[in-house]
Amino acid sequence: MTTDPMAAIRETFFQECEEQLAALEGGLILMETGAADSETVNAVFRAVHSIKGGAGIFALDALVRFAHVFETSLDQVRAGALAPAPHVLNMLLRAADVLADLVRAARSGKPADEQRIAALVAEFAHLGDAQPPPKKARIMPRWEISFTALPALYAKANETVLLLRELQLLGEMHVSLDASRLPELGMLDPEGAYFTWNITLESACSARDIHDVFEFVTEDCTLEIDESESELEPELQPGSVITGANGFSFEFFAPVETETAAAPETEPAPPIAASIEPSPKPEASVNATIRVDLDRVDRMIDLVGELVINEAMLSQRVLEAGINRASGVAMALEALEHLTREIQDSVMAIRAQPVRSVFQRMPRLVREVAAQTGKQVRLITEGEGTEVDKTVIERIADPLTHMIRNAIDHGLETPEKRLASCKPAEGLVRLSALHRSGRIVLEVADDGGGINRARVRQKAVENGVIAADAALSEDEIDNLIFLPGFSTASTVSDISGRGVGMDVVRQSVAALGGRISIASRPGLGSVFTLSLPLTLAVLDGMVVSTGGHTLIIPLSAIVETLKPKLADIFALDRKINVIRLRGGYVPLVDVAESLGYREHRATPEQAVALLVEGEGGMRAVLIVDAIHGQRQVVIKSLEANYRAVPGIAAATVMGDGRVALILDVDVVIKSASSDGVRQETVKGLYAPAMELIEHG
Repeated sequence: MTTDPMAAIRETFFQECEEQLAALEGGLILMETGAADSETVNAVFRAVHSIKGGAGIFALDALVRFAHVFETSLDQVRAGALAPAPHVLNMLLRAADVLADLVRAARSGKPADEQRIAALVAEFAHLGDAQPPPKKARIMPRWEISFTALPALYAKANETVLLLRELQLLGEMHVSLDASRLPELGMLDPEGAYFTWNITLESACSARDIHDVFEFVTEDCTLEIDESESELEPELQPGSVITGANGFSFEFFAPVETETAAAPETEPAPPIAASIEPSPKPEASVNATIRVDLDRVDRMIDLVGELVINEAMLSQRVLEAGINRASGVAMALEALEHLTREIQDSVMAIRAQPVRSVFQRMPRLVREVAAQTGKQVRLITEGEGTEVDKTVIERIADPLTHMIRNAIDHGLETPEKRLASCKPAEGLVRLSALHRSGRIVLEVADDGGGINRARVRQKAVENGVIAADAALSEDEIDNLIFLPGFSTASTVSDISGRGVGMDVVRQSVAALGGRISIASRPGLGSVFTLSLPLTLAVLDGMVVSTGGHTLIIPLSAIVETLKPKLADIFALDRKINVIRLRGGYVPLVDVAESLGYREHRATPEQAVALLVEGEGGMRAVLIVDAIHGQRQVVIKSLEANYRAVPGIAAATVMGDGRVALILDVDVVIKSASSDGVRQETVKGLYAPAMELIEHG
C-alpha cells in the first residue's frame, strides 16, 4: 500500500489556511471598527495572498482564482484607490466566508457553490474605483534602490509588482525596468529571472523601512539601497503609467499616507549600501514554534496522568512499608513528586490557549443578529488573553453564541424603546473572561430591559411547568428559561422561538463540569455567568473519607475546615440541620447520608466539617469522617465509563489503585435546600427561626 508523499504537506497547508482565515476575519472586523491602518490592511492582504500561494502549489484552481480577485480588491484598499467604506467591508467579509468555504471544499473534495462565487466576483467587478485627489509636490529625501529578482523569488510564488506597490506606500516613487540581460527567445529559461528594477523613492522613511518591504525575499534577490540629497520632484499621479527601457508598462495607484512618511526628528542617517544579505532581526522578536498533531499532545497528557497515578501508588507503598520520612528513599520520592507536578503543569500549559480565538468570532455574530433584529448593538470584550484548556475552548463557542444571540434578541430593546426609556439607542453587550478560584468565569452582560419575570412565569404556567399558585423566588423564575422547549418569544424566527437555545447552553456547560447563573434587574439588564474548570484533565482536591468510602472534594470549593460544636447545631425539622457560623446560619450536610452510603446521620461533634461555597455564593458545611490531605488527581469521566451519578462529578484512581469519586459540590449544596427550603431561606428566613429555637 503506497501513501501520497504530498498528503502530509497538503494537510499542513489546510491547517495553516484555518489560521490565515482566522487572521483574515479578525483583521476585517478591526477595519470595520475603524482600524483601517496600513498594518491591519497589510495583515489582511497577506492572509489572502498566503492562501493563494499555497493553493497554487496544489493546483486548487478555483481557490486560486477567487483568492486572486479578493487579493486585487484588498490591494486597491492598501494603495488607497478603494476606500474601506461600510459597503466595501461588508463585501470583503462575505468574500472571507466564500474563501473559507472554498478552502473547506478543497479539503473535503466536495464541490463549492459556484453560483455564489460567481455572484460575488461580479460584485467585485463593480466596486467603486474613486481615487483620492493628487497631492502637491513636496521635498523629500531620495532613496536610490536597485532590485534584481533571482529565480528562487518566482519559484516561491512571489510577484515583483506587489513588492513595488508595497514600496510605493512609503512615498513617491519612480521606476524604470532594466531588461538588458533578457536573452533571445531561443535562449530563454522559463524559470529564470532577468530583470532589474531601478527605483527612485522620495520618502522620509529609514533604510530599515525599505528592508522590511523586501523582508520575505531578501534571500531571493539582490538589493542595493543608497540615499541621496533631497530634491523637489513632482508627485506620481494616480493612474500614471511607468514605462521601462524595453517598453514594459505598469500602472500604479495613488499612494496613501502612512505613519512612516512623517518627517524624522533626528538627523538623517548616512548613505547606506545594502547587499543581498537579509536584514538582521532582534532575537527577542523571534518566537520559535513547532506544529504538533493534537492527538500526540493528548497522548502525552494521558501518559503524564498515568505517571501521576503511579507516583501516588509508589508513595502509598512507601507509606505502608513504614519507611522513615527522613530516609533517602522518602526524600527521593518527594523530589520525584515535585518533578512530576512540574512535568504535569508544563504539559498542561501546552494545551492552554487564550479565549481570544472564540471572542474574535463574536463581533461578526453581533453585527449579523443586530441587522436581523433591527437593533443597534455595540460589543465590548474583556480578558481575551485569559488562558484555558483547548478542550474547553472548543466547547464553549456554541454556548457563548446562544447566549449572545439571546442577549440581543431578548435582552436589548429596540432603539425606539431605549430612547423612550432615556437610554442610548445603541445597546451594549459585554463579553468578559477571567480566572477565579482555579476556574474560568465567562460573563455575557447586556444593558437591556432585564428578564420579564411576569412573562416568564405566565409562560411556565401556560406550558404546565409550574402550578398557577406556585411560590417561586426571583432566581427560580429566572432559571425557568433553561427548561427544554421554554421560550417567551411570541413568534418563531431564525433567531429564537423554538425554546432550544438556553437549554442547549445549560447542557453544554454541565457537560464541561461547569455551572451557569443569572443576575437580572428590570430595566437595567442581565448578566449570565458561566463558571468552568480550567482543564478537564487534572484537579486539585482534598481527600476525605466518609461512610467507608474515599472521596475527593475540589479544593477550589473549600473555604475552610472546622470542628463543629453541638451547641452551634440546630434542627429545623427532621431532615434539615443548620450550623451557626460567625453570626449566621449555614445548612449542614452529612455527605455519606446524602450519597446513600449510610441511613443514619453522623454525630457532628465527632466528625470533621468543611465549609464549601458553590456557584452564586451559596454555602454549606459538609460533614465527613476524616480528612487525609490534599492531592492533585487525574480526572476520569464517570459518565463515559459508567453512567451519570447525582452528586458525583467524576472519578480518579488513588495511590492504592482504588477508584475514588470526585464530589459535585454544587449538587450537594442544593440537596441542603430539599423539601421546599431554599438557599434564600438560609440567608433570610433562618434568622427569626433561630431566635425562636435559641430563646424557646
